Amino acid sequence: MNMSDQGILVVVSGFSGAGKGTLIKAMVEKYHNYALSISATTRKPREGEEEGREYFFVTRDHFETMIKEEQLIEYAQYVNNYYGTPRQYVFQQMADGKDVILEIEIQGALKIKERFPDALLLFVMPPSADELKRRLVGRGTETMEVIDQRLHRAAEEAAGMTSYDYILINDKVDSCVEAMHQLIQAQHRKVSSNLDFIEQMKSELRAI
Repeated sequence: MNMSDQGILVVVSGFSGAGKGTLIKAMVEKYHNYALSISATTRKPREGEEEGREYFFVTRDHFETMIKEEQLIEYAQYVNNYYGTPRQYVFQQMADGKDVILEIEIQGALKIKERFPDALLLFVMPPSADELKRRLVGRGTETMEVIDQRLHRAAEEAAGMTSYDYILINDKVDSCVEAMHQLIQAQHRKVSSNLDFIEQMKSELRAI
């Protein structure tokens, strides 16, 4: 008799510059029970990107068919391209016992929580707003104007943080990876995830 072998859906969001991509990559490398969700997109592949690794690349017509046929858990449009999470890929991974990590922004995360109340929502934050600005500047890849836009957007996004289950402070990557892993493992032990196990235990106890 085992507790639930079904994987869970973990949604990770965070401000741009909070380091969520680095964090997720480190966790998937350290623990082998996690699968990264792969989005479908209508944008063209960039150099070095592979079909089914970074994205599933589809035509606009195909994507709109996926929307109509409810093949996506969530989707959004950015700068004339669609991005969305294919239902089949996610649920197949979960059926195989993998915990699926989905890195998306707040609006998509809240849509998922509405449709899948058992999803675990984690919000990654830097230790302070000053540190967030320092990291964005330290990348050296964007103008101050773009950095200011990102900080302004972070201020807007902060309003949605109270809808998340847990906050993770990404100060040191190693300890943050460990904290994220522990939260996900705790979710597996929730009563609501183990009703079959509990019923079986109750019937076995009655039979003794």
